[in-house]
Amino acid sequence: MRSKPLIYPMIPIAAGLITATLDMTFQQIIAIVIFTGIIGGTLLFWRFRIAFALIGISLLMATGVIDIPTFITFASLDVILFLLCMMTVIGFLEERKFFEVVVDRTLRLGGDSATKLIIIIMFMSALSAALVDEVTSILFMMASVITISARLQVPLFPLMLITVFATNIGSSATVVGNPIGVLIALNSGYGFLDFLRWATPPAIMATLVTFVVCRMYYRDFFKELDTKLKSAKLVTIQVTGNQNAVSNFKLDRTALLLFVGVIGGLVLHTPIEELLGLKKNTMLIGVALIGAGAALLLERDKARELLEKRVDWWTLTFFLLFFASVGTLKYTGVTSAIADALMDFFSLPSLVWIPGFYMLVGLMSAFMDNVLAVAFWIPVVQELLHLNMTHAWILWWLMLFAGTYMGNLTMIGSTANIVAIGMVERQRLGHVTFLQWLKPGLAGSFPPSLVAIVWLLFQ
Repeated sequence: MRSKPLIYPMIPIAAGLITATLDMTFQQIIAIVIFTGIIGGTLLFWRFRIAFALIGISLLMATGVIDIPTFITFASLDVILFLLCMMTVIGFLEERKFFEVVVDRTLRLGGDSATKLIIIIMFMSALSAALVDEVTSILFMMASVITISARLQVPLFPLMLITVFATNIGSSATVVGNPIGVLIALNSGYGFLDFLRWATPPAIMATLVTFVVCRMYYRDFFKELDTKLKSAKLVTIQVTGNQNAVSNFKLDRTALLLFVGVIGGLVLHTPIEELLGLKKNTMLIGVALIGAGAALLLERDKARELLEKRVDWWTLTFFLLFFASVGTLKYTGVTSAIADALMDFFSLPSLVWIPGFYMLVGLMSAFMDNVLAVAFWIPVVQELLHLNMTHAWILWWLMLFAGTYMGNLTMIGSTANIVAIGMVERQRLGHVTFLQWLKPGLAGSFPPSLVAIVWLLFQ
């Protein structure tokens, strides 16, 4: 799109002109202009997002808006460290073919029923996203559905969307399922057990609702899939992406022990902290550190290769820089101003402000990436907590559900969406446009969102 270089400067300029008319300090205006510049560059030039983040941070430092100690304070190094360790553990499990074996053996249960097969695909997508993370889940589940589509000669697009919808919803069920969950846990103080109490039940209900909606929306596809399954009598579904491959992987016991140990440690981190007299969420990071250390020891000579190749350093670097830029808004008082402005809105009845805030965060997530949207709102919510807003605690869960469920709305709403599209296009299996995704995305985002809103209202 040739007009992008012309459109981009208008974003920070417009932000500067608007904020200049408001009662804001020079530092606040600079912080907003540079922040919107980073956001605009990220959205318009996604492949160069780190470049925009680096330039933005340097400008914040050059203008005196932020210094090195402040940058370190707001860079969310605890989040970065947790993600780094979990990526290392997951990379180790991937090297041992752990997920391939689990998904392969589970999908064999699909038999010759389209309904049964789709339920299993959605169940596996949601569960694996909740237990590891959405990116790992979508990588292996997309490899599965690509093979299914090729073998049965059925359209790939419905299978892809159904898999992505379940992945995004399932990723909200636990702390480790999505970077959003990690951000919220480490900023709110909620632990793994809190997520099981507040996030897992609606995730299960939302997944079931999404299945029903997809069953209705893709009724013709279900009929076609049912016919093809019965005629082909599909016996084995490979997850390697190779249609002619024969599954001969065996479950690695070492990988299984590490997986169970890490997940078990994350689930029990709160009781462990209470037993040892540690601060909240200390062992959430501690378990990840132990797991990553064990993975590197088990890899032995390939430990360095595991850390270098399996950790997504590009994404972690961008998150670090972006979190620091968001922290600048808090440092300069911008988030306090936003929180003050929203207090009147939050004084309205719960039936108004709960769905209202949900849709605000959700639409931002759908059109600017859910992690970026939630990272922006976290300091605002923290300010609302300081202002003693009634039921402010519920805002954490609203952000979690809005970011993950509404991430289904557009093709850029979630990392899982982008990864899935990339796999399809890389193998030249088709091209997905924004509008092609949007219509089924409405079905995959608003019904589960209704479940989340009703769930929170009843609490």
